[in-house]
Amino acid sequence: MHHPGTHDTFLVALSVLIAASAAYTALDLAARMRAASGWPRVAWLATAALAMGGGVWSMHFVGMLAFNLPGVSARYDLALTLVSLALPVAVTALGFLIAARKDPGRLALGAGGLVMGCGIAAMHYTGMAAMRLPLDLSHEPAWVAVSLAIAIGAATIALRLASRTVGFARRLGAALVMGLAIAGMHYAAMQGAVFTTAAPVDGAGGVGNVQQIHLALWVAGTTFLILVLALIAALFDRHVADRAEREAMALRASEDRFRLLLQSVTDYAIFMLDVDGRVANWNAGAERIKGYSEQEVLGTHLSHFYTPEDRAAGLPERALRTAAQQNTFEHEGWRVRKDGSRFWASVVIDPVRDREGRLVGYAKVTRDITERKQAQEALEQARTALFQAQKMEAIGQLTGGVAHDFNNLLMAVLGSLELLRKRLPDDPRLLRLLDNAVQGAQRGAALTQRMLAFARRQDLKPEAVDLSGLVSGMSDLLQRSIGPTVRIETRFPAGLPAAQVDANQLELALLNLAVNARDAMPEGGTITIAARAGGAPADLPEGRYVCLSVADSGLGMDAETLARAQEPFFTTKGVGKGTGLGLSMVHGLAEQSHGRLMLHSRPGAGTQAEIWLPVAAAEAGESRPAAAAIVQQTVPRRLTVLVVDDDPLVLENTAAMLEDLGHRVIEARSGQEALALLGRAGALDLVITDQAMPAMTGTQLLRAIAAARPELRAILASGYAEIPAEEGPAVPRLNKPFDQDGLARAIEAALRGAAGPESTALRRPRSSSLSS
Repeated sequence: MHHPGTHDTFLVALSVLIAASAAYTALDLAARMRAASGWPRVAWLATAALAMGGGVWSMHFVGMLAFNLPGVSARYDLALTLVSLALPVAVTALGFLIAARKDPGRLALGAGGLVMGCGIAAMHYTGMAAMRLPLDLSHEPAWVAVSLAIAIGAATIALRLASRTVGFARRLGAALVMGLAIAGMHYAAMQGAVFTTAAPVDGAGGVGNVQQIHLALWVAGTTFLILVLALIAALFDRHVADRAEREAMALRASEDRFRLLLQSVTDYAIFMLDVDGRVANWNAGAERIKGYSEQEVLGTHLSHFYTPEDRAAGLPERALRTAAQQNTFEHEGWRVRKDGSRFWASVVIDPVRDREGRLVGYAKVTRDITERKQAQEALEQARTALFQAQKMEAIGQLTGGVAHDFNNLLMAVLGSLELLRKRLPDDPRLLRLLDNAVQGAQRGAALTQRMLAFARRQDLKPEAVDLSGLVSGMSDLLQRSIGPTVRIETRFPAGLPAAQVDANQLELALLNLAVNARDAMPEGGTITIAARAGGAPADLPEGRYVCLSVADSGLGMDAETLARAQEPFFTTKGVGKGTGLGLSMVHGLAEQSHGRLMLHSRPGAGTQAEIWLPVAAAEAGESRPAAAAIVQQTVPRRLTVLVVDDDPLVLENTAAMLEDLGHRVIEARSGQEALALLGRAGALDLVITDQAMPAMTGTQLLRAIAAARPELRAILASGYAEIPAEEGPAVPRLNKPFDQDGLARAIEAALRGAAGPESTALRRPRSSSLSS
């Protein structure tokens, strides 16, 4: 007898809801599965298979609970029930595994859908077989085929959706369709089930049987719990994934900003190195400084940018080793650009380590500081030059003071010897001793002139000098001075302009240079005297200059000797063979003539001394003025002379020479005393005053005298050249030490009222009051 069954509408709806929920959860978990890798991928695969397979199985038993046979109660065999649960979970896992492959083909998806659909159908019929009823169960083949087709179609659609990423709306729609399809498969199969009366069966609930209602409620509750937990897990994972995505986006944005920052820095070369020291990236500053583009330099070893000397010394490897051991490396040195040029670089290398402290590379920062280095070197050179200038100035002041005092002593000695000669009897032996004393004093006077030349305090008479004519005129003197073992060559171009210089001092300077050149060639050699015109050399104002050079083929000087060659009293000659003032005098002459002395020398290559002098504004036709006629020591009349000097020896010596010339002398030891005597002396014909005196200088005294007695003649005597050229009456100059003949010539010039070549102008004060 056939037993028709009925279905509870609520439970049918519940079964459809379970199927749809399971489908949605499985699709969502499948998306997690595709995004994961490693063990999380396996975990999401198992969770998706459990949700899908368990949901289908739960839908089946809830559907069975909805099926009601009047007067018949059903129980289930536990073993077959568990087998029916394992079947959909296993085949779903296999299907999702196929869907998780990268770009699965249609054939693979079809095969997976076939296996998964057959497994789901097998789950249904295994579950039906687990039922224990007092009825016979049979299935109509047509409905079996329909249910199998629905299961395979639903499974294939599920796998296709699981293999791609879809939005929430499509996933929800697909879950509803799949839920209906799976439920449709179940109810189509139930439609083909035929229950007929048969012999009684064990319906007493044997071992391993479960009440239908209990099983259905347990399955439904457990299924919903599993699905809810799976959804919660999916939601949590999505939250974590979203946060990770936001962090990844923030990290990418930070990396982009950092990369933009590095690319925007052009003053520094900033790049990464791998653990072997090869370039891993390259910023715009590195391209600007080193000249390589990123494509040219990636993978290049660090040593490529070092000089051959540093590479040979192992500096690149030592730099990386030091950075790894000491966590930093700093260095300054030469580096090489792409074009082969070198630049002075400041380099910092820091190691880059991962979270575990393992070395993964290096960060290198390079800066081009060539300009700073050049500025520092220029500053150091300026400091050295300033120190040398200050030292030379101090030595010059000391030398000038010593020479001035020595001049006064020599003047007393020479003047006294000259007067003594007139009073000694005509004894050859006495005259020879007197001549020796005079020669010694004259050599001392020449020494003081050299000292004053170095101190730039000798009295110069600059004029237009033809250098070629000057050298030609003293060629015999030069040859006699240097001896027969040295040959002199001269090289003067045609049309060489005249130089503005004191001719006498230039002759002395040239003689000094020639003697120095001879001493540098003990075995003999050649001295080349040449001249050329040119622009301003270093450290001189713009203008036209003439260079007079003296070059030898001798031993030359090393750098240390060359640096000290112009210092006073410095000499490489033996004791008694040189004063060390020759080059100092030439230096002083060049400086005071607004020029420069330059020395060029190398050991074994000889020495060349260059005297740079300004070109004369108006070139003179003759290099030397005609010698002045010797003034006869005949006095037209007896003069009353006021002699002013703060040195008693000089004052007494000058008075003695004047008295020997037949003049009356009034002595004063200071400017104030001279002004006091001026008011009491009555008639005076001449004033001879020293320049350097305490409280009142000679020029100040003469200005006061010119204001009080403008008709009075005057002579200014000094060993210095630093007397200001001021407006006022011009008076003759008398250079110390002077002899009686020079004194007589100065008196004659003063009486004639001629300023002469040795004169200085004095400014008349605006008021007539005398200053003390």
